[in-house]
Amino acid sequence: MPRPVHFEIHAGDPERAVAFYTAVFGWKFERWGEVPYWMITTGEGAGIDGGLLPRQGPAPEASAPVHGFVNTIDVADLDEALGDVNRAGGTLALPKNPVPGVGWLAYCKDTEGNVFGMLQADENAPAPE
Repeated sequence: MPRPVHFEIHAGDPERAVAFYTAVFGWKFERWGEVPYWMITTGEGAGIDGGLLPRQGPAPEASAPVHGFVNTIDVADLDEALGDVNRAGGTLALPKNPVPGVGWLAYCKDTEGNVFGMLQADENAPAPE
């Protein structure tokens, strides 16, 4: 069965996006060759790594619906991670909500307008009210 093996972040300002993801998640970025492309190392163990490149075309409108895959990042403390996103210049797109038996999920936008999810595992997460 095919599985995702790589993701890409499209950015109007790649250096700003590198700073955002480094500040929020501690990801490592390395320029790849002479082309404007950065390889992203997200950590050790299970998961996938990705790349970052300049956006081709206009940035998504602030109220545009999600029209691609949403990558969700595992975090130890969702409230702390939401604070990190805010301090790094990102915004909240969907507030913290329980996913019963799974954990707590929130969606955010990075400095480039890209939507991503963050999930804090918690098998005791209740059903939404």
